[in-house]
Amino acid sequence: MTEATQQDRYRVGGMDCASCAQKIDTAVRRLPGVADVSVSVTSGTMTVHHNGDEALASAITKRVSGLGYQIAPLAPAAPKPEAEEKACGCCHHDHDHGDDDHHGHDHEGHDHDAHGHDHDHAHGAADEVPGLHGHDHGPMTGPWWQSAKGRLTIMAGAALAVAWGLGHLFPVYEEWIFAVAMLVGLVPIARRAIMAALVGTPFSIEMLMTIAAVGAVIIGASEEAATVVFLFLIGELLEGVAAGRARASIQSLSKLVPKTALLEKGGKTTEVPAESLAVGATILVRPGDRIPADGIILSGESSVDEAPVTGESTPVVKGVDASVYAGTVNGEAALRVKVTAAAADNTIARVVKLVEEAQESKAPTERFIDRFSRYYTPGVVAVGALVAVLPPLLFGGAWDEWIYKGLAILLIGCPCALVISTPAAIAASLSSGARRGLLLKGGAVLETVGKVTAVALDKTGTLTEGRPVVTDVVAYGRPEAEVIRLAAALETGSSHPLAKAILDRAAKDGADVPPANEAKALGGKGVTGLVEGAEILLASPKAAAERVALSDEQSERITAFNDEGKTVSVLVTGNAVAGILAMRDEPRADAAAGLKALADHGIRTVMLTGDNRRTAEAIGRQLGIEVRAELLPEDKQRIVGELKAQGLKVAKVGDGINDAPALAAADVGIAMGGGTDVALETADAASLHGRVGDIAAMIALSKRTMANIGQNITIALGLKAVFLVTTIAGITGLWPAILADTGATVLVTMNALRLLAPTKG
Repeated sequence: MTEATQQDRYRVGGMDCASCAQKIDTAVRRLPGVADVSVSVTSGTMTVHHNGDEALASAITKRVSGLGYQIAPLAPAAPKPEAEEKACGCCHHDHDHGDDDHHGHDHEGHDHDAHGHDHDHAHGAADEVPGLHGHDHGPMTGPWWQSAKGRLTIMAGAALAVAWGLGHLFPVYEEWIFAVAMLVGLVPIARRAIMAALVGTPFSIEMLMTIAAVGAVIIGASEEAATVVFLFLIGELLEGVAAGRARASIQSLSKLVPKTALLEKGGKTTEVPAESLAVGATILVRPGDRIPADGIILSGESSVDEAPVTGESTPVVKGVDASVYAGTVNGEAALRVKVTAAAADNTIARVVKLVEEAQESKAPTERFIDRFSRYYTPGVVAVGALVAVLPPLLFGGAWDEWIYKGLAILLIGCPCALVISTPAAIAASLSSGARRGLLLKGGAVLETVGKVTAVALDKTGTLTEGRPVVTDVVAYGRPEAEVIRLAAALETGSSHPLAKAILDRAAKDGADVPPANEAKALGGKGVTGLVEGAEILLASPKAAAERVALSDEQSERITAFNDEGKTVSVLVTGNAVAGILAMRDEPRADAAAGLKALADHGIRTVMLTGDNRRTAEAIGRQLGIEVRAELLPEDKQRIVGELKAQGLKVAKVGDGINDAPALAAADVGIAMGGGTDVALETADAASLHGRVGDIAAMIALSKRTMANIGQNITIALGLKAVFLVTTIAGITGLWPAILADTGATVLVTMNALRLLAPTKG
C-alpha cells in the first residue's frame, strides 16, 4: 500500500449524487502514488492522500476532468500564529454550594471563568475557488441554463424538436433524423461512460444509458431513444439543482460574515477586509452591523442577535468581557471588540467545516446501500440481458420485442435514486441542524441519536446556569436593599463566584454601593470591614454564630435554605444579625421543559454530578430528575456503562471537558456550550446555545431523518418494482422506464430537502 506523505484538497464541480462520488473515488484511487481518497458530494470536495509525487496533481486533474467533472485545487489554510496554538486551563464545573464550611473566600477549584480554548484547528474556511461553488449539473455561479449541463440539455431538446419537425417532412429518413438528434445528447454521456469504464466503473448510469439508447436505435426505436436521452438529461439537471440547494444550505452560513471590518489602530478607524483581521486586533462594531469576527467585548453594552449562529430567536444582552461570534448582529449600541479567532477559525467557519466533515462520515444505512448498489447494478444488467435473450431462445418470442423490454429494464434499474436516498436526507438533516445550533458529527451519530433511550446529564453548566445567584434575601430591622448594599460593599473587587453573585444582584437592583475600608478575608469563614463607619461581617452561619447569637427562627431559616441546596451567608452589623443571603446555581430557564420533552419521547433521564448530594437532590427535586451525586469522573463513566448493560442506548450530555470519560463511554456524547472549541469538537454532537431542549430536538431530528430515508428507499425501489412488472407485461416502454429512474431520483432528493424546512422548537 502506498505510504501517504501529503494531503491535497480539491473542489470538484459536477457531482450531484453518490454514484458520481464513487466514480471519482474509484478513478483517482487507481492512480499510482495515491494512498487514500475521500469524496464529499455535499461539500463538492475531494481529499487525496498521496506519496508527494509532484506529477500526481496533473494526473488527478486529467482523470477527473475526463470523467466530465470540473476540478481545481484548494489552497490549504494558512498556519496560525504560535500564540493561537496554546491552550489554557480547564475547570471542573461541579461545585459544592451547599456546604456551610465552604463559604470562605479562599475556596479552591471554583474558578468559574476558566474555559479551555484549544485553537488547534486546520480549518480552511476560505476553501473557495471562484466558479466552483456548485456543479455542472445545475447552477454554479449563475442560472442553470448557463451551466455546461444546462446548455447540453437545451441543445438536446432543440435537436429533438427539430427532429420532430423534419421527421414529419421527411418520414422516409425519420429514423436517421432522430438518431442524429439522439447523438447530440448521447455523445457526451457515452464519453463519460467509456472513461468511467476505463478507470474501474463499468456499470455506471451513463453506461446503462448508452447501451439502452444505442440498442433502441438498432431495433428501430430511434425516436424513443432520442426522447429518452433528453429526459435523462433533464433528470440529471433537476438532480443537480436539488443537490445544489442542499449544498448551498450550509455554505450560505459562511456568507453571514461581513466582508469588511472597522479596525482600530493608533487611535484611528480603518475599513479592512474581515479575513485579514489578526488575533488580538481591536475592531469597532456599529449598531445594526454584523460582527465580522469572534471576539471579546472591550467596551460597550448592546443586545446581540445570535440567531444565525445558535438559532436563538431572542437577542442576548452582552457587555464587557462577554464573547461574541462572527455573523451575529449587533443591536442598539456600538461595541469595541478584541478579535480572538482568525477568519479561518471563527465559529461559523468551524461549523461549516464540521458539517462538511460530518457529511463525509457515512451512516450504517448509507454504507449498506453503497454495498448493496455494487451488486445491484451488475445484477440489473444481468436481468436485462436475460429478459432480452431467454424468451426468444427458449419460447420463440420476438427478438425486437424482448430486446426492447431488456433495454427498458436497464433504464429502470439505474441505481441513482437508491444510492442518493440516504446521503441526500442525511446532508439535508445535518445542514438543518447546524442552522438551529445542533451539530451532529456524521450520519452514524445522526442515526444513533434517534435510538437513544436514556440521557445522562451533567448538572453544573448543563442543567444549571453554571454560576450561583442570590435566590433569597432576609432582612432584620432594615430593608432588603440595605442588606444587599452592605454585602456588596464588602465583596467589591472579589472574583469569587459567591461574591460575584452578590455584586450582580446589587447591580441588578441599582444599589448605590458604598466603599469598604480595612476589608480583609477571614480564612474559610468570610470577610469583614468598615462600611460607613460601622464594622460589618459577611460570613458563613458557623462563623457568624461565633460573633453573635443566632435566634431559633434564624437557625431554622438557615437550615431550610441548606436543605434546598443553597449556600447561606449571614450579614452581621455591630452585634446583631442584619440579614441572611441564600445563593444557589439555579436551573436553566429551559431545563424543566427540556427534560419534559425527553420524557415525552419515553426517554429516561438521570443527573450525574460531582456536587454534594444535598445540593444535587434539591435541584433534582425541582426538575423532577433522578440524581446520582458526589461522583468522580470514573464514577460517571461506570454509571454510563451500567445503563448500557441494562440494554439502554445512552447519550451523555456535559461540558465536553470534565466529563470526557463518560462522554467517550456513551453511545452518543453531546457537548453543551456557546460555540466554544470544546463544545464544537470534543463530543459526537454539540448544542451551540446549550439548551437542554436541544437534546430532544436532536432526537426528533434523527427520527424525522430516518423516517425520510425509509420513504426515499420505498420510493426508489417501489417505482422500479412497479415499472419492472409493467415493462415485462408489455404495458410500459422506454419513456416510462427513464421517468422511473430520473423521476424517482428527483422525488427522493426533493423529499430529502423537506428536512431543510424550519421546524418548531
